[in-house]
Amino acid sequence: MTLDQLRVFVAVAERQHVTRAAEALNLAQSAVSTAIAALEGRHGAKLFHRVGRGIELTEAGSLFLAEARAVLARAEAAELVLAELGGLKRGTLVVEASQTIASFWLPRHLVAFRRAHPGIDIRLTIGNTAQVATAVRSGAAELGFVEGSVDDPALLSRPVARDQLIIVVGPEHPWAGRADVTPEQLFESDWVLREAGSGTRAVFEQALAAFGLASGSLRVALELPSNEAVRAAVEAGLGATALSASVAASSIEAGLLCPVPIPLPERAFHVLHHAERYRSHAAERLLALIAGG
Repeated sequence: MTLDQLRVFVAVAERQHVTRAAEALNLAQSAVSTAIAALEGRHGAKLFHRVGRGIELTEAGSLFLAEARAVLARAEAAELVLAELGGLKRGTLVVEASQTIASFWLPRHLVAFRRAHPGIDIRLTIGNTAQVATAVRSGAAELGFVEGSVDDPALLSRPVARDQLIIVVGPEHPWAGRADVTPEQLFESDWVLREAGSGTRAVFEQALAAFGLASGSLRVALELPSNEAVRAAVEAGLGATALSASVAASSIEAGLLCPVPIPLPERAFHVLHHAERYRSHAAERLLALIAGG
């Protein structure tokens, strides 16, 4: 198989649409279809289900997607190493970040990097903390940004910023506007939480343990895979949640959410890098920009 075939496969898998993938790659739709057919035919594996006008990854396709991303990332990293001999004039830096970081903290740093080095493209993907760690470990991303530390001997981790976690409820919730809520009362409400594996969920459960409370005793009504979905569910009146203060700020200002006076600990944003892989000058420059504010 070729790198071009892998790029086509990843583009189709990410968009779940042949035409949109062809447009993104500036290729004819027939060329995209031919590349996918060649991969499937050569290896005797069906990568996509054709459902009506849409397509969905098969189980084999889902497994192959992670490997294809990792191969492309390593190829781009190799190209970046050579490109850096020309002084950060061209190349691609692959970064993966957890949702809170990717949506609310990292973008301004990426903009600053892009202005300083317009020839270096940054490819950002989003996952939860566990997924980010996996991407860096496999080589699918050179740098990963996560909420909290990751205990993995293959990865180097260091803090790069601080963030505050807070508990919030909708304006009709019994806790809204109260001056005092005790940790023991947390069991009286339904909860909407991020999925297991997310940094926000992990830090909240650590805070409960510090209060001497068992997180498994909470009445978890919904587990949702994004901050935006969690925030919307609580705004609609379903229980309480724990979110980054930066995620909740606009909703609190608009009166859609109310902070609950139970202090939660600050958490650190960490950057992850593989302990045994070369760290590019582009990655070093991005980290220097972040350190400089």
